[in-house]
Amino acid sequence: MSVRRMAGRRRRVGLPQLLALLATIAVGLHVYGLYRPSGPPALIWFPYADKVQHLIGFAVPVGLILLTLRHGGRDRAAGARSRAVPVVVGLFVLHGVVSELAQHFFYTWRTGDPLDVLADWAGVLLGWGMVALLVRDRRPRDQRRLDTAPAQVPR
Repeated sequence: MSVRRMAGRRRRVGLPQLLALLATIAVGLHVYGLYRPSGPPALIWFPYADKVQHLIGFAVPVGLILLTLRHGGRDRAAGARSRAVPVVVGLFVLHGVVSELAQHFFYTWRTGDPLDVLADWAGVLLGWGMVALLVRDRRPRDQRRLDTAPAQVPR
């Protein structure tokens, strides 16, 4: 047993665990907001203010899931993480359509709105784009090229 585990058997929560918890909460709130029987309260701040709710409601879960995948720990392969990005984005794009169809056909007090689908898709792109900006490699291009170039073998 490591010294760290023997001393009190306490384990600190790291960034990957915190991100996973926040992503889980965000997805739960996302699903609740889309599928609760009554629609959200009417926002009268400006016309189409509910589209902002859709945008945020899709951007936050997508962003947190992608951040969780990015910081998933040392044991996760980078290739598996990069393959998961299109799956997450694709599922949320599909979910935007399915949720509006479900609201239209299966809910008495709600209606499906094509503009909501567009706002959902914009939210998916916003979440994906924000994560891409947050985790991008900020080193100069020349330095990145040197780090990824194959090592020269002396003759």
